[in-house]
Amino acid sequence: MLKNKILSPSQSDAILIWILRGFALVAGAIAILITLFLLRESLPLLQAVGLIRFFSDSSWYPTEGLYNLIPMIWGSLLVTVGSVILATPLGIGSAVFYQYYAPPIIAEIYRRLIELLAGIPSVVYGFWGLVVLVPLIGRIQPPGSSLLAGIAILTLMILPTIALTAAASFAKVSPEYLRGAAALGISRWGTVRGVIFPAAKSGLFTGLILGVGRAIGETMAVLMVCGNVVQTPKNIFEPIRTITANIALEMAYATGNHRAALFVSGLMLMAIIIVLIAAAEIISQDKIYD
Repeated sequence: MLKNKILSPSQSDAILIWILRGFALVAGAIAILITLFLLRESLPLLQAVGLIRFFSDSSWYPTEGLYNLIPMIWGSLLVTVGSVILATPLGIGSAVFYQYYAPPIIAEIYRRLIELLAGIPSVVYGFWGLVVLVPLIGRIQPPGSSLLAGIAILTLMILPTIALTAAASFAKVSPEYLRGAAALGISRWGTVRGVIFPAAKSGLFTGLILGVGRAIGETMAVLMVCGNVVQTPKNIFEPIRTITANIALEMAYATGNHRAALFVSGLMLMAIIIVLIAAAEIISQDKIYD
């Protein structure tokens, strides 16, 4: 009787598969519900004024019927692109260092430090940037709260994501590749450049896109250091406002069309994130055909 109550391996696997499918269904349903909620809150204003007004109005002043999001879209894109340009080589270089060059003890300590950076709350990064980084930039070019400050903070925040993803990709490279390179007498850097990077390119691109997603969705840190001025910056020392910071600043008191306009900006941000996730999925699938 007892034997009959014990599940076979195939039965256990089937139960596990259905549990995982349930979790996936819940996660997908949450994402769909969030998107539908944004659509419901945005649709009345979109029907009243149209989507074009969010790109063609003279400024962002929702209480007066002006809904131009272009300065904040530029602010979000510029701070994201700048931070990714800096964080990508630093993150991949960090992964190469502790994966292939550092002694085991140093590599373990270095990895723990990277993981610690990944765990620091964004408000702590923002507070440090506000009291240390912004005054330093202000000495070079006032006011200090600027696009440059946002780029610097986001670089620190997304660097661990890129570094840890790159390290995981390097760890999955077949040892046969390394042994083959060693047998051919290829140098360590030659192996990394000519063997490791091509073999791990799918994971490297995925880490890059995850870093972009983290940067473009960040709110608190950029709100604290970027100055929150609605304008398209002419240089990196001018203050900016991102879409996420704009939502956080104005949602508490927004009503009517103003509130709906903030939901439209959230919907745009959601669309950008969906595009990034789709790109990450496509890039990760490329490995199957490599």
